[in-house]
Amino acid sequence: MLKRGDLYYPTKEFKKNACVKSKAVYKQALKNPVKFWEKLAKGLFWFKPWKKGFLRKPPYFQWFVGGKINITANIFDKNQLGWGAIKNKIALIWEPEPIDEEAITLTYGELFKEVNKFANALKKLGVRKGDRVGIYLPMIPEAIISMLACARLGAVHTVVFSAFSSQALKVRLKDTEAKILITADGYWRRGKVINLKENADEGARDTQVEKIIVVKRANNEIPWNSQRDLWWQNLIKDGSEQCEPEIMDSEDLFFILYTSGSTGKPKGTVHTCGGYAVQAYWTGKWIFDLRKDDIFWCTSDPGWITGHTYTIYSPLLNGATTLMFEGAPDFPTADRWAQLIEKYGVTIFYTAPTAIRMFERYGAELIKKYKFKTLRLLGSVGEPIDETAWLWYFKEVGKGRCPLVDTWWQTETGGILITSLPGIGPFKPAFTGLPFPGIKVKILDEKGKVCKMGKTGNLVLLPPFAPGLLRGIYKNPEKYLETYWSQCGKKVYFTSDAAFKDKQGLIRIVGRVDDAIKVAGHRLTTGELEAAINSHDEINESAVIGIPDEIKGESPAVFAVYRGKKTDEEIKQEIVGLIRKQIGPIALPKEIFVVEDLPKTRSGKIMRRILKRLWTGEDLGDLSTLANPETVEKIKEIIRSK
Repeated sequence: MLKRGDLYYPTKEFKKNACVKSKAVYKQALKNPVKFWEKLAKGLFWFKPWKKGFLRKPPYFQWFVGGKINITANIFDKNQLGWGAIKNKIALIWEPEPIDEEAITLTYGELFKEVNKFANALKKLGVRKGDRVGIYLPMIPEAIISMLACARLGAVHTVVFSAFSSQALKVRLKDTEAKILITADGYWRRGKVINLKENADEGARDTQVEKIIVVKRANNEIPWNSQRDLWWQNLIKDGSEQCEPEIMDSEDLFFILYTSGSTGKPKGTVHTCGGYAVQAYWTGKWIFDLRKDDIFWCTSDPGWITGHTYTIYSPLLNGATTLMFEGAPDFPTADRWAQLIEKYGVTIFYTAPTAIRMFERYGAELIKKYKFKTLRLLGSVGEPIDETAWLWYFKEVGKGRCPLVDTWWQTETGGILITSLPGIGPFKPAFTGLPFPGIKVKILDEKGKVCKMGKTGNLVLLPPFAPGLLRGIYKNPEKYLETYWSQCGKKVYFTSDAAFKDKQGLIRIVGRVDDAIKVAGHRLTTGELEAAINSHDEINESAVIGIPDEIKGESPAVFAVYRGKKTDEEIKQEIVGLIRKQIGPIALPKEIFVVEDLPKTRSGKIMRRILKRLWTGEDLGDLSTLANPETVEKIKEIIRSK
């Protein structure tokens, strides 16, 4: 029976058939990372080969210099010689939220036709290579079609999460100067129709948007401007199913995706064509052991980088089937997610720790009837996963036989950079794993020296860097230098994440550097405190913030979601005991609040910023991205009653 701190290795059966099964790959990659990535890049289709693999002038760099590529040519056209083998294979399964509505499936051949038809429609509207196109769509097939159509034309897509507010949309449209916005009339969320078109109209006001293309999804009443608005269905009607791919330079701008920072203007991360395609293809193939017969379900919305890379580009580049679900995984019943795994024979399931803890909260009894026989690999993404959630996921969903790959990466990195490869391992609860072959990292202290084993420090990336790493912040080169290249010099990339290594060299991510709390001069990360609290058998999740302390400068305040039967005072004492034992008395919290839930975005991120503002009494700002805004008032009352 796997326990906390144990190491796990893939079964003999899994290892036998794995894409990568030998540790030798790490040694080969580190010997010459540039040659390693060049060898991998040859696995893709290039219109013209590159002249130089890697070019660097700190802090700027390029990959596959002079190479010509198009990511859609690698999904569709490169298969033309053997097109019969993939043309009729299912590329996309779309499951709507309403259970009485039929699912949609598209084969690679059908998806290719839809992409070309919409690409031609965009062409007629004047969209050309380098033009920016805003995409504000829910989890529907047209989101994938839109992105691929832009990529086909060499247009730059900027996808905005459909749950973001109109103001968040406006900021992104203004920054990119997009002239086209693609949206929908509405979509379903927990049994209700969300009027997305109203938000889109407000977001497009006072921007350079000239045309709004609207997908008819929910058939709800929407405002309509006949001079500007166009129905998607009318645009593609009778359109040509042929569209030649634009030949793109490896370093041409591919897409801009904004990080929703807690303060200031969001950063538009710039990703390029060649490096991103190479990284998306190979990280999917090796980390998820992706094969053409896989049914891959990444639960992330395309509005996030995880959705870009592992809902769309990576599975399609690998010829697999990707599943997209419109609704919430626990609606209308708590086991909807499990039903979908069984219904479609999902083989790879990639979701967030927040979702895993939610499944756990409902109890293992709920899913006892599901055997999950088709599952062969599990993944976790979005934030560090605690040991309790890891062990539950491994045992109850993976049935103790599926490798569980925890993954670390960022919007900025484009793809996964740290994990344990499923055919090799080892896997350790709450530890992310090893750097992907060809990726070099270090953990540095505040003086820039390498940290000893077990010592928390700043995670940095070393050259030659990942091919998919961002090349800049759109229209803001100063921010790019300041955010990523000023802390440790221009030669290393500063991730802003804190981490440490164990004796096997496995890396554990403990949270954001800016989530650190300075207690009497001692630097503690919220992640390590939360991991200690979450080790309690009856605490589903927790969040820690730093609050002012007259003597220590700052002290931790804990918000814990407890589902047991003990009194608040009893559970508070147990939390204190766990922190004292696992970290030490220096980390003891000043305040502990037992709450029903934590404020989270719909992607599952815990909003510690809101908790901090609830404590200080500051303005909470925009709450429109929260999945559970009602919890904010409840926590406010708990703090007030203190």
